[in-house]
Amino acid sequence: MFSFKEIISVTLILFSVIDIIGSVPLIVDLRQKTGHIQSEKATLVAGLIMVVFLFLGERILSLFGVDVASFAVAGALIIFLLGLEMILGRSIFRHDNIDTGTASIVPIAFPLIAGAGTMTTLITLRAAYDIPNILIGILLNLVLVFMVLKSSTWLERKLGKAGADILRRVFGIILLAISIKIFKENFM
Repeated sequence: MFSFKEIISVTLILFSVIDIIGSVPLIVDLRQKTGHIQSEKATLVAGLIMVVFLFLGERILSLFGVDVASFAVAGALIIFLLGLEMILGRSIFRHDNIDTGTASIVPIAFPLIAGAGTMTTLITLRAAYDIPNILIGILLNLVLVFMVLKSSTWLERKLGKAGADILRRVFGIILLAISIKIFKENFM
């Protein structure tokens, strides 16, 4: 049931997909525009979205007649494109204008933390790992997300632009590898 190896794997996979460290520049920009980001609210909403999708994601997909393997392949493509965005420093996905009144929920909780890549990853993880280990991995990531949201200004100063760029590219390469693995497991 509980496996330290699985918990570490799930935690690292989700950490790479969520990429909260790579999102520090966006979080700092939002904080400057809105004056304040509610770290607790963003973390709780993201956690709720992740847990609900972990348990109901397959049912939601079945309503649309989509099997988990097809969703995983589609998610692998999204994760691949997110990885390319991180490595190349180019926006592939359209980012809508930010409503300053709801910045803690949109875009931070969703889609920054609990976006399409995270949801796809959760469904894929469910097929490969035990639920308790996934829940612990989610919880560990939420703790990290909360800490980063609370200390984003400090982190930006310490990492600097070059440090943030290096982290973003490293996690981009990890995402590319994860996406290829998911694609191979569900397509071939």
